[in-house]
Amino acid sequence: MALRHNSALIPDASDDTLGGRLSAARDAVGIDLNTLANRLGVKDETLHAWESDRSEPRPSRLVNLAGILGVSPMWLMTGNGEGPAESDGQLPVEAMRHQLLRLNELHQETGRLMTVLSRQIERFETERGNGAFSSRA
Repeated sequence: MALRHNSALIPDASDDTLGGRLSAARDAVGIDLNTLANRLGVKDETLHAWESDRSEPRPSRLVNLAGILGVSPMWLMTGNGEGPAESDGQLPVEAMRHQLLRLNELHQETGRLMTVLSRQIERFETERGNGAFSSRA
């Protein structure tokens, strides 16, 4: 089992709040906001509000969050208890798979956007060549 410690991986002032600890734990396991929100059955905006300390999860959601993130509910609430596993330079396989999936999605989206932009340029050049954009004096 991985060695655990009582503070977040990157100690800074934002980790002194529930939202800061929640964000740090999510980052430590490599789960993006949308994926975690879906697993919890809440809206992205709700999870973002928790992470920015604009609201707090109900106790039952807090327990679910702790389970998904691999930390104790007490650590999320107070910073004491089992926090994120210390980084040993290796990401959990699930986190690496998630990152690979996200990169693949971004790659596909980039290709789609390149195709759309290429078509827009071709259309612009065709219209410009036909005098559609000639100045009107």
